[in-house]
Amino acid sequence: MPLPAPTIDDREAWARVAAFDLLARAAEDLGTPWPQPLAGHAARVHRDGDRKAWEELAFARHHRLSRAAIAAAITADELWIDEVVDGVHLLCEQTSWCWPAHDDTFEKHGSVVATVTDPFLDLGAGEAVAQLAWIDHVLGSALDARAPGTRARIRHEARVRVFEPFVTRRDWHWIGLDGDVHNWNPWIHSNVLTAAFQLHDDPAEIVALAVEGLDRYVTALPADGAIDEGFAYWWNGACRALEALDLLRFATGHDGFAVAALRETVAFPHRCHLGGDWFVNLADGPARPPAAQPWHALHRAARHVGDADAAAFATSRRVAPSETVGLGRLVQELTDPTWTDATAGDSPLPRDVWLPRDVWLPSTQVLLARPTAGTSSGLTLVVKGGHNGEHHNHNDVGSFVVASDGVPVIVDAGRPTYTKATFGPERYSIWTMQSSWHNTPSPAGVDQSAGRDFAATEVTATVTDAASALTLDLGRAYEIPGLSWRRTARLDRESGIVQVTDAWTGPAMQAAEPATLLRLVVAGDITLIDDGARVTPLDDASPVVIRWPHGIRARLDVRDLDDPELSTVWGPRLTRIELDVSARDAAWITVERDDDEPRTSASEDER
Repeated sequence: MPLPAPTIDDREAWARVAAFDLLARAAEDLGTPWPQPLAGHAARVHRDGDRKAWEELAFARHHRLSRAAIAAAITADELWIDEVVDGVHLLCEQTSWCWPAHDDTFEKHGSVVATVTDPFLDLGAGEAVAQLAWIDHVLGSALDARAPGTRARIRHEARVRVFEPFVTRRDWHWIGLDGDVHNWNPWIHSNVLTAAFQLHDDPAEIVALAVEGLDRYVTALPADGAIDEGFAYWWNGACRALEALDLLRFATGHDGFAVAALRETVAFPHRCHLGGDWFVNLADGPARPPAAQPWHALHRAARHVGDADAAAFATSRRVAPSETVGLGRLVQELTDPTWTDATAGDSPLPRDVWLPRDVWLPSTQVLLARPTAGTSSGLTLVVKGGHNGEHHNHNDVGSFVVASDGVPVIVDAGRPTYTKATFGPERYSIWTMQSSWHNTPSPAGVDQSAGRDFAATEVTATVTDAASALTLDLGRAYEIPGLSWRRTARLDRESGIVQVTDAWTGPAMQAAEPATLLRLVVAGDITLIDDGARVTPLDDASPVVIRWPHGIRARLDVRDLDDPELSTVWGPRLTRIELDVSARDAAWITVERDDDEPRTSASEDER
């Protein structure tokens, strides 16, 4: 069964492909050593928790191979075919396609390197086999002519490393048999489907199992299409499911896009857009993700379901084709004439037309509100309820984000570089995962606990033309019996002011020690003023003033950022404002733009 893209033999199709920057990067590879992940790099996961040493080299090898494959398809030059053959055999000789941090070989065999007789089918193995499947599809005839035996080797490795483990071992956690369905499910199943259609002589059993697994994901997808892992993980979760359904439609004629939740999830990316390069970041996602995303895949899904806003959003994000999105996605992006026409260099770019005034996602209890649809100007409020057992969870029940002109000012930090500790028992020792580094209270010095039981209650969203607000009780997020902490976060559209009010009751809540604190994590330059702070945001966004009641002591805690996953988003530092509200049972903060003629703030009594 061929895959949905032209092969190298369709010279007319590949002659239309423009990928000059990618070809230039491929040319720079020629004659240089291929990236080589070593056993010592893999062992570091168990020695010091480092994942990047192995992963960066493995990813670089995949990227080089994808560049070479596109160069070969465009030029049909034997020089590039040879480069692809080298890369294919290096990948086939690689001890394991599984990312070492995912492998269960240490638990099962006591080994810090992969056990080749017991391969683990993870995200990395799925990506590797799908890349080889696309190479086999696009360059198959050229491989047969130039390097006979290469395609047989691909099929052998696919069978041993992927097909047999997939069929014979059915305790994979990502299948979702325990009811916990997350982004691994569609990511791996979509890649296994791709490989089965291209590389297996009789794929019926594999296809049936993959469809069964995907059905669990689609069934678990909430009616509003929201992803609790946020925008950054949508691309390798719901988007993978959409791509798998597209492949099934191509192969079988069956259209699975009629499911309402799938149609809604197509809108999720633009519903998360704050403005410019900034997005609502929940869980482990960054607020400013890489620009190179598979926008073509979103555009294609939007066309299928008839979502004009999603299609316009995808078109507006056009960037130069990148090997980092994966070979299959890259091939389809380069050879889809509808996408090519929509993103032609001289076509006008739509701007912000997709931005809704309000977004309410009841499944994740996330509310976004901005003054006006179709523009990021002014203040945007995002506030979440939810629970602390979400996928890629941070302890952040009741946290909120405020953006000025689409740029986050009161922020969610995101996460640092992944290590072994990130997904182990030490996860909540990492500062970015803790409620103390989110915009949440610390009642009597207690921070939120992890687990599904630690959740918001009495959650009510109110959306009107005048204002939008989320009201919730955070008490259950803390291990404090009898605590009630009522929070309302509200955007008033007439004034353009964001207001967050808190009122609490519970045992010994007015004690001086341990202190009860309100915390705000801020990006930009901050200066304390009387009963407030002035913030100059990143990216030249409009400055804002944060105000709080008279008499509350404020303290600034500067966090220097030395991890590139954080510093590339926020710059060299974040600042946490700590407000001591120990002597109170209620408090508020407001955020307003620092205009030339500042608005008069209401008195404390009026709030």
